[in-house]
Amino acid sequence: MAYISGIQQVGIGCVNSPETFKWLRNALGVNVQIFDDEAQAPLMTKYTGGEVHKRRAILAMNMNGGGGAEIWQFTSRTPSVGPAIKIGDLGINAVKFKSTNPKMSYSNSQAKGIKLSSIGVDPKGDQNYILEDFAGNSYQVVKDLSWFKSQSFMQGGACGALIGVSNMDLSIAFYQNGLGINKLIYDVTGTFDDLGDENKDKKFRRALLKFNNPFTAPFSKLLGDVQIELIQSLDRTPNKTFENRFWGDLGFIHLCFDVPDLHRLKLNLEKFKYPLTVDSGDTFDMGESGGRFAYVEDPDGTLIEMVETHKVPILKKFNWFLDLKKRGQHKPLPNWMLSLMGLNKIKD
Repeated sequence: MAYISGIQQVGIGCVNSPETFKWLRNALGVNVQIFDDEAQAPLMTKYTGGEVHKRRAILAMNMNGGGGAEIWQFTSRTPSVGPAIKIGDLGINAVKFKSTNPKMSYSNSQAKGIKLSSIGVDPKGDQNYILEDFAGNSYQVVKDLSWFKSQSFMQGGACGALIGVSNMDLSIAFYQNGLGINKLIYDVTGTFDDLGDENKDKKFRRALLKFNNPFTAPFSKLLGDVQIELIQSLDRTPNKTFENRFWGDLGFIHLCFDVPDLHRLKLNLEKFKYPLTVDSGDTFDMGESGGRFAYVEDPDGTLIEMVETHKVPILKKFNWFLDLKKRGQHKPLPNWMLSLMGLNKIKD
C-alpha cells in the first residue's frame, strides 16, 4: 500500500485571496472551489510566533486532473514579504502544474500576457517553462501523463514542486524513504536552459523523484502522479525562503499530500527519524471539510503537510458531503462522483 495518494494542494500565502484565486483561474484553470473557510489556526502556533492567528482559506482544483491550491490569507495580521526567491534557495522554489503539451500551454500563457521565462528542455528531454504571478510566485508547467479527464490538450492542476535543498543525498532519502516517492528519474549536475533565463549559466545538481499513483485511494484518480524535483545550487550559499517568517506569510507555505492512512505514514516517518511537528490527532473540523492533518519538515525545514480526508463537499448546493470514515480510505471514488465536484466551478 502506498503512503501517499497524490498531491492534495499547495499552500499559497497571499494578501488578497479572491484576487489570487482569480489569477489562478485565468492562468492555470484552477476554477473549482472545494471550500472557502474562515477560522483560527490553533494547532500551527509552532510556526506562527506562538500566537493563534485567524485566516481565510480557499481550496480550488482543476478537474482535468492534479492537485489543487489552498489560497491562504491571514485575517488577524499583515503577512510579511520575503526576499525574491532564487532557484536553489531552501524551500519551495516553484510549484509544478501539469500539461499534456507544455508548448501549447506556453502559447496560451503568452496570449494572456502572463510573465514567462523562455521555454526550455529538462534533463529527460521534455519541454517546460516557468510563469510568474503578480506576487512573484513561480509555477513550472511540465508534461504529465496521468489525467482524470481525457482530451487531446489539457492544462491541469498541481503535480509536484521544485524544492531547493542544501544536501541532495539527505533530501532524496527523506522523500524516498519517508514519503515513498521512490522512483528516481534522473540525478544530474550541470547547467540547464529550463530554469529561467537568469539561471542558464549557473550550476546545479537536480534530482527528479516520481510517484506512480496506483489509484487505490478515494481521490487518487483525480490527483494523479507526483513529480518532486530537488535542486541544489553549486555556485552560491542559498537563502532559506521562510527565514524569520511565519507559516502563512507570502509565498508557498507548504506542500500537502493526500494520505489514506496517516497513522501508518507517521510510523514510517518515525522509523526513519522524521518526527511529526504538528498532528491534529483526530478529525479537525474545517467547516465545509474535515480530516486529520499533520506536518513534517524535510531536512532543510520545508513544510510538508499530510491530510487524511474524512469529510469533503461533493455538491455543496445540495448539502451533499462525503463521509470517508464510513466509506473507507482504500478504494477510489467512482469517476461520476468525483466529476460532481466540478459543478462547484467558479465562472468569471
